[in-house]
Amino acid sequence: MIWAGVLLGALGCYLLKLAGLFVPQRILENPRVRRIAVLLPVALLAALIVIQTFAGGHRLAVDARLAGVAAAIVAVRLRAPILVVAGVAGVVAALLRLAT
Repeated sequence: MIWAGVLLGALGCYLLKLAGLFVPQRILENPRVRRIAVLLPVALLAALIVIQTFAGGHRLAVDARLAGVAAAIVAVRLRAPILVVAGVAGVVAALLRLAT
């Protein structure tokens, strides 16, 4: 039964990508559509980060993940490379979990 869900999800993703090929060029060249297309991945990534940071089952959780995200934000503001940002976030979260 689970394979049916996986295959159905894969088919849905494929059909959605295929539908993108049939969007008229005049719509894709619209400045509003271009602005949305540029900002949409950033918004989706931010939403995923927030959900993964604060989700604790069915309630709000504030733990070491929040400190890791805060450290990552500081590293980003200091213009650190992405691997350094991820490493700093991981190390801070791990050390805080170890300490508590």
